[in-house]
Amino acid sequence: MSPAQVLLVVNAGSSSVKCALFSYAAPAVALHRGLLVQTGADCVPALLAWIDARTEWSAIAAVGHRIVHGGPHYSEPQRISPQVRDELMRLVPFAPNHLPQEIAIIDALFDHAPDTPQAACFDTAFHPQMPEVARRLPIPASYDRQGVRRYGFHGLSYTFLVEELARLGGSDAAQGRVVLAHLGNGSSLAAIRAGVSVDTTMAFTPIGGVVMSTRSGDLDPGVVTYIGRSEGLSPDQLEEMLSMRAGLLGLSGTTGDMQQLLVQEREDALARLAVNAYVYSVVKAIGGFAAILGGLDTLVFSGGIGEHAAVVRARICEALRFLGVSLDSTANDSHAAVISQDGSRVTVRVIPTNEELMIARATYRALATDQQHAGDR
Repeated sequence: MSPAQVLLVVNAGSSSVKCALFSYAAPAVALHRGLLVQTGADCVPALLAWIDARTEWSAIAAVGHRIVHGGPHYSEPQRISPQVRDELMRLVPFAPNHLPQEIAIIDALFDHAPDTPQAACFDTAFHPQMPEVARRLPIPASYDRQGVRRYGFHGLSYTFLVEELARLGGSDAAQGRVVLAHLGNGSSLAAIRAGVSVDTTMAFTPIGGVVMSTRSGDLDPGVVTYIGRSEGLSPDQLEEMLSMRAGLLGLSGTTGDMQQLLVQEREDALARLAVNAYVYSVVKAIGGFAAILGGLDTLVFSGGIGEHAAVVRARICEALRFLGVSLDSTANDSHAAVISQDGSRVTVRVIPTNEELMIARATYRALATDQQHAGDR
């Protein structure tokens, strides 16, 4: 490939960094994918070595980053300027477990290649059209003016899933009443009507919503203040506990890994409780969203658990039979694209997500728009 025709995608999570190389064109074509176990700036030497094994840095035309939080101002991908970088720093209190590491990678790559453009693609960007009744939190309005509201996350994944649902199921499916279940170490669900998010389980931060691998999901706020007072924990210590030592790990006492829990549950009551609590919280969310949507036409499973844990899908669908979900066990066990029976009132699909492709497309769009505006000036 000719020089400067490759787009680097960096998808930094809380415990690992996914990276990918795409053709720098529309539509983007994936060239290579990788997974790094380091996070923050510590991953950059490994990232550069991974790139060097596949291409030269001179071939990198741009870098696109998944940024977990866009705050109240960013709902479209942005070329990262000093001003955008400063705004990301101001947003750190909104996502202290993610943004510092993401900013550290941006800074390290600018140090390595200051002339290579970088773009921020926001995981909150799918949800800004939520109605105010879903967006506003029941706290004084002064906090809403500060940007404390329901943002929702996994937006890059949801954008891909809506597009894939339209491609696979047709426009009628995509325009119907849909629940998207992105189930992984971080899990969330979104209620979709006519292709638009009307509610989602995560709120101000990625800690809220359903039970997750190491995140608590929704809690009575009194539990948080009680633990803080009784243990003498600072706000940062509380956030670390609720983000890294709660959820499936907190319930089981051994692991937050669903695959391990499904093995352990045969002999371990706490592992069984953790799996049951996870399924229970997801079922509650789907049932609530079905009520909001006035029914359910399509349920989509995605994410690491949603795509690979057939037994978890089966237990969720069994609890949703009252909505008209009829699971095809054979299709589910083989991870088929459609796992509901013919004639099921609700179509149940498994769609592997592709956040990196969405980052590549958004980066190309953001930088092309930026270049167009520069030309207009």
